[in-house]
Amino acid sequence: MRIVSLNAWGGKLHAPLIPYLAEIDADVLCLQEITRSVTVSSDWLVYRDGSHILPQRANLFAEIKAVLPTHDAFFAPTARGELFEGETSVMSEFGLATFVHQSCPIIGQAMDFVHGDFSDKGYGPHPRARNAQCLRLFDYRADRPITVAQLHGLRDLAGKQDTPARRGQADALVALIRRIWRESEPLVVCGDFNVLPDSVMFEALAELGLTDLVTSRGYEDTRTSHYTKEGRYADYVLVTANVDVAAFDVVEQPEISDHRALVLEIA
Repeated sequence: MRIVSLNAWGGKLHAPLIPYLAEIDADVLCLQEITRSVTVSSDWLVYRDGSHILPQRANLFAEIKAVLPTHDAFFAPTARGELFEGETSVMSEFGLATFVHQSCPIIGQAMDFVHGDFSDKGYGPHPRARNAQCLRLFDYRADRPITVAQLHGLRDLAGKQDTPARRGQADALVALIRRIWRESEPLVVCGDFNVLPDSVMFEALAELGLTDLVTSRGYEDTRTSHYTKEGRYADYVLVTANVDVAAFDVVEQPEISDHRALVLEIA
């Protein structure tokens, strides 16, 4: 089984992103920063937050669905907020998406907020609401279930240090996973956590028997050249001891986002 996690950056690097996702042959594809603008016909919109201006694909979720016709697709928006088509304000949904190959039936699922709640009237002040997706799949090749959860962690304008909100997010994620996961079964948790390796997030996830593959295998950077700030940890993949890791990579090339793709191969 191949599990891929990526913060897609709203599709800003659309030209290399779409072919990569079509060709990576993921059984489970966990994506963060996915857009869906159901009333918009333009391909591109613009996100504006003060001096932060970022091109966004208007309907990235639909574009990825189109190149993955043999996958079941699940979109989980955190909010419906304002983007711009020229100088015209339009509303667009933003959140997580998980794509599961149809050879892996979904036998349990949960999606819920781990901070805040859904807003239909704007993205809201920072730190904004966050949700998580958790899917229990049956792997016919291994003849057993496996649970995969993903998160796009809180972004705090003050930095990636721990806060009470991040502690609450960690506890809420653990509670969400426990709704679906059976303790004797393999578990994978991934995503853009927006924290550093010493975060309380990893203390909470260790309660589930999870170990991070990024730091334990010596990777020190999960960002691409498109990210120029300090603190280059953001993305993680954690597994329980009964996940037989055949290979794991933090992909340097191609650059398809300001985050690197994380690719886990399970024997």
